[in-house]
Amino acid sequence: MQIALLGGLVLFVWWLAGNTHENLTERGIRTGFDYLWRPARFPISESIVRYDASDSFFWAYVVGLANTLWLSFLSILFATLLGLVVGLSRRSAHPLLSRFAGTYVTVLRNVPLIVQLLFWYAIATSLFPVPREALNPLPGVFLSIRGVYAPALTLGPGASMLLIVAAFLFVVAIVAGFKAAAGRRLPAKAASVGISLCVWVAAIVWLSGMLGHPVGLEAPALKGLNFRGGMVLSPEFASIITGLTIYTSAFIGEIIRGGIDAVDKGQWEGARALGLSERHIMFRIILPQALRIIVPPMTSQYLSTVKNTTLAVAVGYPELGLVVNTVINQTGQAIESILIMLAVFLSISLSVSAFMNWYNARVALVVR
Repeated sequence: MQIALLGGLVLFVWWLAGNTHENLTERGIRTGFDYLWRPARFPISESIVRYDASDSFFWAYVVGLANTLWLSFLSILFATLLGLVVGLSRRSAHPLLSRFAGTYVTVLRNVPLIVQLLFWYAIATSLFPVPREALNPLPGVFLSIRGVYAPALTLGPGASMLLIVAAFLFVVAIVAGFKAAAGRRLPAKAASVGISLCVWVAAIVWLSGMLGHPVGLEAPALKGLNFRGGMVLSPEFASIITGLTIYTSAFIGEIIRGGIDAVDKGQWEGARALGLSERHIMFRIILPQALRIIVPPMTSQYLSTVKNTTLAVAVGYPELGLVVNTVINQTGQAIESILIMLAVFLSISLSVSAFMNWYNARVALVVR
């Protein structure tokens, strides 16, 4: 029976593919993936890798994928940090802080993400002033209707050597710090981090001076009608990263709070009986145990965050979904483009899931 069902499924897929190819041929619609190597001839407003309109459709997909991965990474990172704050605030004994965190979670979880993205995009494109009257919340950081401007690193001759040496010295400093902290009364990690940072910063400053300061900091400056220099975040990117981070942090905060509450109360009582402070109890005893409960639902939330990046099309940020839509309009080859998009997101989701499952196995309680 199973062989018959499998054979029937194969025949159905074969018939469906043949019927689709025949219909497309009758309508004069080209099929195949040879279009990937033709010039794209459309612009992409922003990207983290180099792109030109003369590049191929394949490279346009790569640019969209790079934007999606970059957006996913930053959203997950910031949302996790903010979610930790929200989760701990929900358990705070301070009534005002706890209620504020509860309201934060309730409101954000019950407002659709697309509405929140449009809200932040409206703020970024209508409430911020023009560049000449830009807000300056921090030194070198400016907020205007054209985006967020901040200082950026500049790399000159010798920068590659400096970065390689910096990475090597950082590893050496950490190893030396752990060895120096061994046997002391101070916590080994705190001492090692302090020693490592001091050695690393001193070495990099000295080496940078020897190489003629190949790494610098370029601050944006107002020239004419706009800022020049530094790093710029477009209103589209700023709104999508803000919306995704805040929306996802509400769910992550509840996951962390639930994981902490699931740890047996006897752990708290035993730690207090030993005279440990609340901070040490939380970060040294409770959170390590809560990770076994937090990681599985956190995996699902990370996967949802990656898939939610496709909503960036609503504010015009050129992630993979927007690039695919543009390619379909240019070539008319919708089936191939959708198949590529499905394969990419399936690969990303499986990779995230595999990593989180590996980490879950590392923190899981081993039963002999």
